[in-house]
Amino acid sequence: MSKASMRLRGLIRKEFLQIIRDPSSIAIAFLMPVVLLLLFGYGVSLDADHVPLGLVIEQPSADTAGFTAAFNNSKYFTTTSFPTKPAAVEAMMAGRINAVIILRQDFAQRLREPNGAPIQLIVNGVDANTARIVIGYVTGAWGKWLEHNALEQGQTLNMPVVMTQRIWFNEELKSRNFLVPGLIAVIMTLIGALLTAMVMAREWERGTMEALMVTPLSMREVILGKLIPYFTLGMGGLMLSVAMAIWLFHVPLRGSVWVLFGTSALFLLTALGMGLLISTVARSQFIAGQLAIITTFLPAFLLSGFIFDINSMPPIVQVLTHVVAARYYVAILQTVFLVGNEWSVIVPNALALLLLAIIFLGLTRIKAHKRLD
Repeated sequence: MSKASMRLRGLIRKEFLQIIRDPSSIAIAFLMPVVLLLLFGYGVSLDADHVPLGLVIEQPSADTAGFTAAFNNSKYFTTTSFPTKPAAVEAMMAGRINAVIILRQDFAQRLREPNGAPIQLIVNGVDANTARIVIGYVTGAWGKWLEHNALEQGQTLNMPVVMTQRIWFNEELKSRNFLVPGLIAVIMTLIGALLTAMVMAREWERGTMEALMVTPLSMREVILGKLIPYFTLGMGGLMLSVAMAIWLFHVPLRGSVWVLFGTSALFLLTALGMGLLISTVARSQFIAGQLAIITTFLPAFLLSGFIFDINSMPPIVQVLTHVVAARYYVAILQTVFLVGNEWSVIVPNALALLLLAIIFLGLTRIKAHKRLD
């Protein structure tokens, strides 16, 4: 074994001993992803379940009962009946309901006329996502009810367009299946950067980095000695996050576990490289922590496509997303989890992660000098 290998092995052993003695790194690697996944996994949802819906039936009849039954028995709505439209509007203004369906007193009579019977739908548009879901669901329920009503009368409802839809990959349309893989990418971006940025900053604050500087270790060996133990810790936290996604949140994993961990290793190298680069300019834990959050977590949360569609962003922002590593990892995770081993997506994004890892680690090596100033 060469002297360089022996020095590196000794430094790695020292780092592992330091990790055991100071469990804050273990907490960052294992406790933080658990807390953040539970917080975001259960707290963030794009599904609209149990939306409070008001019903105003001015003249109850068998027809109005048949129409409103779809809403009363739906998991998407929690219905409340109001005697008049002003009472329902007042409830919506007070925030107790999000939408109102009004069936006029001549609903049953006009239903059998050639022009049909109109219904009135008033939607609170403050939450645009929920408003769109309510409009879509009411429109669909109205169409199905018309079709069912026509069949009961022995007639055929002639629809100008008949849409046959099939949903791929996320058949149940659970937003959690889409969000949890993205959450893993965002969380691991923060943890990867914090692991190396905070730990290196702690070395500077405690003066132990100065002790390393006077040893025969080269700067390349110091970087590798810091990278390898925290890479091991980060992969442990990542495995825990993947296990939570599969067994706690029931997100299907359709791709290969080895592809998942291989691409995750590339991403973790990028995140750790970002942390090492931060540690070359910040020598206090407070500044390192602030820089890690500002330069990793916020861009990963906003610009990775985790929640907001990148194609809908302004062109200049779309260009900026190319330097956000989480963008590529989110695409890989969502593909491996929900689609499978789709190489046309995995390979280019994995190559982008490899390039970013080389850039960040290369910049760290260039910026890091074995001196105390």
